[in-house]
Amino acid sequence: MELFAKTGKRETAPLEFIPLADRIRPERLEDFVGQEHLLGPGRFLRSLIEKDQLQSLIFWGPPGTGKTTLARIIAHSTRSYFVSFSAVLSGVKEIRQVIIEAEEQRSLGRRTILFVDEIHRFNKAQQDAFLPHVERGIIILIGATTENPSFEVNSALLSRCKVLTLRGLSAEEIGRILTRALDDEERGLGRMKVKVVPEALAHLSEMAHGDARVALNAMEAAALTTSPDQDDQRVISLVIAEEAMQRKALLYDKEGEEHYNVISAFHKSLRGGDPDAALYWLARMLGAGEDPLYVARRMVRFASEDIGLADPQALNVALSSMQAFHFIGRPEGELALAEAAVYLATAPKSNALYLAYGKASRDVQEKGALPVPLHIRNAPTKLMEELGYAKGYKYVHDYAGGIVEQDYFPEALGSRSYYLPTDRGFEKMIGQRLEYWRKKMNKRP
Repeated sequence: MELFAKTGKRETAPLEFIPLADRIRPERLEDFVGQEHLLGPGRFLRSLIEKDQLQSLIFWGPPGTGKTTLARIIAHSTRSYFVSFSAVLSGVKEIRQVIIEAEEQRSLGRRTILFVDEIHRFNKAQQDAFLPHVERGIIILIGATTENPSFEVNSALLSRCKVLTLRGLSAEEIGRILTRALDDEERGLGRMKVKVVPEALAHLSEMAHGDARVALNAMEAAALTTSPDQDDQRVISLVIAEEAMQRKALLYDKEGEEHYNVISAFHKSLRGGDPDAALYWLARMLGAGEDPLYVARRMVRFASEDIGLADPQALNVALSSMQAFHFIGRPEGELALAEAAVYLATAPKSNALYLAYGKASRDVQEKGALPVPLHIRNAPTKLMEELGYAKGYKYVHDYAGGIVEQDYFPEALGSRSYYLPTDRGFEKMIGQRLEYWRKKMNKRP
């Protein structure tokens, strides 16, 4: 457990003993990189800090996205007494001691911010120990978790906190953090005269997969293991960066032709029913630093466009894989995407739904907003009823088998057949059902 005074200054230790990722933590909001959806001008968290209207918070997001740093900045900006608390190392006994200190600080006119790292690791009894003190305002609780708080934080505590979701940092944001660390002569690598070639910097930024701590640790390791040249400069090449990151750079430009080539190969492998090729292209994309949620979105689209109702579960599987990745992150979450890819590749294929919606959309564009037939309009008022709204409507449940002949299209369109199910997968059953209904309806007068 670490205690910091209201000034927000940290206990000092020899810089060489402190990892780069910790010693270059920004202490001002202006120096924080990322999370613009929370900290941009007029955004919720920035307003909360600037107006000094603190409330208990839970930061939920992947590792290395700034949860701990943000808590320190909040304490520093609001001149609060700051207590850092680890759910891994501490228990109820330590909580009691913190509350005693918080009450002492309160008597001196200071607020106490209690930061609990990995709050999801506390059991229910430990989480309950915070409740009365949060409620009474003895402490402002800021919890940090990589797990979904809806499942990992008990509802009583959750109801007293505002949950803020932090996003994985972009490669560009991580690049800015690395550059700042290189230039900082006091706390960064500036005094070591480290130069990182552009390809190496890009590799470190991409391969960190949104985790600034991973990128900083790898860059520091690369700097420490690189010998100075004759100009006393340590040059980190792409090869050295790959060694430090333990990941090789793959040919893949996320904004160039190769990006579209690989996603096209992945899509066509799914459509062609080749799960092995789909797994290869998936691994290529993820290994090269592609955004996993971009891949998940493409699979969701594929499930509707190329499978449709031939297997209605395909869309559920694709959506579940995206949710699973959100829930557990890298690297374990990649397996959920792989599971979805194999399912989609081996599912029966049909683009009947895709074609049907295209036909319906064209009619809307060409014919405009045609009036709704009177018999299928609602008639909530007497005037509407007198005008013929709902007159002649046939309520299907009043007919045998729930089938009755009735027109549902605008008069100007007449009858239309957009959806033509295939004989593949579940669509075969849908086709048989529609054929049966049409025969039954045609027998009615």
